Amino acid sequence: MVESSGGEPDDGAAEVLDRPLPDGVRRRVVQIVSDGFGGLTLAELPAQLRQYARFTPTRRAKFAANAMAAAVESDTLFRQRIGERLREVQPELAGALDAGSPPPAADPLDVAAAAYVLRPTGWVKLVTAAGEEAQRADAERVDDETRAELDRLREELVLARGQTKAETERLRTELESVRREAESMHRKLRGALSDVKRGEAALRKAAAEVEAVRAEGQAQVSAAESETRRIKARLGEAEAALEASRKAAREGRSVEDMRVRLLLDTVLDAAQGLRRELALPPVSVRPAETVDAVEPGRMSPKDIATRALSENDPAILDQLLALPQAHLVVDGYNVTKTGYPTMPLDKQRLRLLGSLSQLALQSGAEVTCVFDGAELAAPVLLAPPRGVRVLFSKPGVTADELIRQLVRAEPPGRPVVVVSTDREVADGIAKAGARPVASAVLLKRLSRG
Repeated sequence: MVESSGGEPDDGAAEVLDRPLPDGVRRRVVQIVSDGFGGLTLAELPAQLRQYARFTPTRRAKFAANAMAAAVESDTLFRQRIGERLREVQPELAGALDAGSPPPAADPLDVAAAAYVLRPTGWVKLVTAAGEEAQRADAERVDDETRAELDRLREELVLARGQTKAETERLRTELESVRREAESMHRKLRGALSDVKRGEAALRKAAAEVEAVRAEGQAQVSAAESETRRIKARLGEAEAALEASRKAAREGRSVEDMRVRLLLDTVLDAAQGLRRELALPPVSVRPAETVDAVEPGRMSPKDIATRALSENDPAILDQLLALPQAHLVVDGYNVTKTGYPTMPLDKQRLRLLGSLSQLALQSGAEVTCVFDGAELAAPVLLAPPRGVRVLFSKPGVTADELIRQLVRAEPPGRPVVVVSTDREVADGIAKAGARPVASAVLLKRLSRG
């Protein structure tokens, strides 16, 4: 048998509550435990409650209510320590419970909670009685509140009925007024609909007349426009024919004049070059000079034969470019893809054009470099080097065809040298009077600097 704090046996420790602790009593028990909690050391607290040791009583009652209720029920030593704290705080209530005569003026819930913690003899009856008393008090309070609420609802019902009746009368009056206004609006609406229908009929008639006038006007405008276009087309054709005839006349004269002038310059330069080559004196030829003989210091036919050059000798290109008014036409990609095919196309063009610029400066010949326009992914922004004309073939025209056009544009008798390894190009330009040279020959000449 457990002894109480006063040294007397705790006879109520063997009693057991056979029903759940009433809610009101449970709340008071939790409050008693929370208040007495702070007077205990950490070692005196059960393990599950030590985490709440630093909480305030209010927060402790809020967050640890279940844990404290379970501890005071299952841990006898903890309950006795809480009981000792309660005896210190409320000695009169504790003494009255030990004597078996609780104060009649005390709150039944406080008495039951204190009895649950202190466990005096007959504490179960006190807890049960307090629970029943609390239930009766709650029931009476609920009854009183229910009666008061019922009286209030009855008063509100009477007031609502009166207000409803007045509101109903008002709404009935307004409804009648609205009905009369609606009938008047219906009559006006029917009249307006009739006017709208008449207006729509007149509008449709006017629209039909306007559409007829518009169609007639459109037909006249279309006829006038057709006649205007026909006249403009005839006028354009006449102007184009006139301009074409004028242009043909101008171009015919300018091209022929240019060809004749260029051929004349070629003949004059060739004559001067021939005079220098033969070392002809400015006087007429003497009859004795017509005799076939070899004079001392002059080259013999054998020496002349030794001057013949191989077709693959780059020096032959220098001789050809030394001719008067010589024109060098280069098949660009044919040369670059023979000499340095692994480079990008833009790098190939720049390298070739730079070398051709030096060759033009050294030889004084006219140099034209032709590239195939089909090889271009986009327009080329290229500044032609000094002394070199750079041409790209148009869409649908190959570089070979453009080279043939350049050769055909030259007057007969002008020395034209075409650099290309393409046999078809070489044969074609040879028939037109030009001199074909292999791409390798030009590359050897350019590599010499």
